Amino acid sequence: MTLSPSLSHLHRADGSATYSQNGYSIIGAVNGPIEVGRRDELPEEAAVDVIVRPAVGVAGTKERHLESVVRSTLQHVILTQNHPRTLIQVTLQVIRMPDGGIPNSKKGYYLSPLQILPALLQTSLLALLSASIPLSTIFTTSLVSIARNDVPAINPSPQDLQHARSTHVVTFSAEGNLLVAESLGDFTINDWEQVLGMASQAARSEREFQRGTDGDVMMVDDAREGSLRDFVRNKTEKDQKWKEELTSPGI
Repeated sequence: MTLSPSLSHLHRADGSATYSQNGYSIIGAVNGPIEVGRRDELPEEAAVDVIVRPAVGVAGTKERHLESVVRSTLQHVILTQNHPRTLIQVTLQVIRMPDGGIPNSKKGYYLSPLQILPALLQTSLLALLSASIPLSTIFTTSLVSIARNDVPAINPSPQDLQHARSTHVVTFSAEGNLLVAESLGDFTINDWEQVLGMASQAARSEREFQRGTDGDVMMVDDAREGSLRDFVRNKTEKDQKWKEELTSPGI
């Protein structure tokens, strides 16, 4: 699994991020809080809109389902009550798919509809952080497959997914709460317990933040090079640099 994020590279969006995982590359853009149409206006919170655009062709049923999953997840982590009667819009553009990954192609690998979901979720999270949208927590998403020989694998390759009996996407918040549990294929209760255990362990090992006493999300000090935490920390330090310059002597 390769993780390759970058933040705030789209200058016409309030926040943006590019993220690569499991062979997918996604560009995410966030605009908001912005004015919302009267029909979609919510009196006590912000509306959240998610748009998923495929790498080739027009959006279809699969993209609509992915949009609903991402939207539901973001509604649980965004402090929407801070911006009532507004809209927070998240646009996710797929720019690269796994090598050879062409659905229903004899020459390509079969792409599970859930394979792209972790990249979409993590891209949207980074784009929200880039836009300084207030969040109650952050999350970690894992892709787990169960092979035909009952062996589970976390973040499997397209080749592994081609021979998988079932595919699962599991998302845990920083506090260890289950946010997303999407499954496709045939599996047993024992299979699900293995999936949940592997995803929980991955979330604990990737846990990058701890909550402060004032309720804000804080970053811990034991950062690992190349982790999402490093990119978020660099972005936060860059955004806070102007405050340090204002308070420094001689200004």
